[in-house]
Amino acid sequence: TETTQTRTPAWALAATGSRDAESAPPVADVELGPTGRPRRSIPEPAPLSSHGPAKIIAMCNQKGGVGKTTSTINLGASLAECGRRVLLVDLDPQGALSAGLGVAHHDLDMTVHNVLVDPRVTADDVLVHTRVENLDLLPSNIDLSAAEIQLVSEVGREQALGRALYPLLDRYDYILVDCQPSLGLLTVNALACADSVLIPMECEFFSLRGLALLNDTVAKVRDRLNPKLTVAGILVTMYDSRTLHGREVMSRVVEVFGDLVYDAVINRTVKFPETSVAGEPITRWAPTSAGAEAYRGLAREVIHRTGR
Repeated sequence: TETTQTRTPAWALAATGSRDAESAPPVADVELGPTGRPRRSIPEPAPLSSHGPAKIIAMCNQKGGVGKTTSTINLGASLAECGRRVLLVDLDPQGALSAGLGVAHHDLDMTVHNVLVDPRVTADDVLVHTRVENLDLLPSNIDLSAAEIQLVSEVGREQALGRALYPLLDRYDYILVDCQPSLGLLTVNALACADSVLIPMECEFFSLRGLALLNDTVAKVRDRLNPKLTVAGILVTMYDSRTLHGREVMSRVVEVFGDLVYDAVINRTVKFPETSVAGEPITRWAPTSAGAEAYRGLAREVIHRTGR
């Protein structure tokens, strides 16, 4: 039987420093994922007979506009589809996570801000059940912008979020914390209580450069505040395979970070802005779209890696 063979594209060889792309030996035909690697076999998540304790994952990148909030919403909804109980924590004063789930956050009397700065307020006092089954939210709004100033003089200020979330751990399988696009005290709070960091990264050169700063911050938090903190993985977002730049950045990310890069890749699509307006995850707004399937694939990878 004749075996179909393919040749590694010239741009991929050029990105890895090959001097003679055309003379490269042919490579046996395998199913390659968007990352350029062979697709890994990820089993379907097994149903759970009980829930908790939750894995806390900080969705973090100091660069804005990389799809962090969109990924938090849609990963959370996809995990919930898999029968996992998920809590989303909006730790950004802009409140985009809350708005993206259809919550009128500007009208809320109490938010994450109150939980962080007032010991009399518990997470249950501000918890919101979303329209997605098994998906809950701790919302925020602009009031949260004052929290960093109010926490500065507090003893154990880096542990304020961890203290608030501790009573909820046994109820959920995953707690996803949507961090603000900075490396300030609120983000340090998320990293101080998290089991791992998931880094959404726009497939663009300057995003790649910014990962070094984030890695330094994660290392410092691990050394000084949270020895268990690890990098869960890197999620490539806003990928456009039609551009040479996108393909080269993808190749470089996989070359540098290897298996830390998730097989799931989030392509550019007009569907995501539509879901933000609708206040729905893409798994509900456009359940058969490529974006919805990509986040379902990411959820399977997260469950597989975390053993949940």
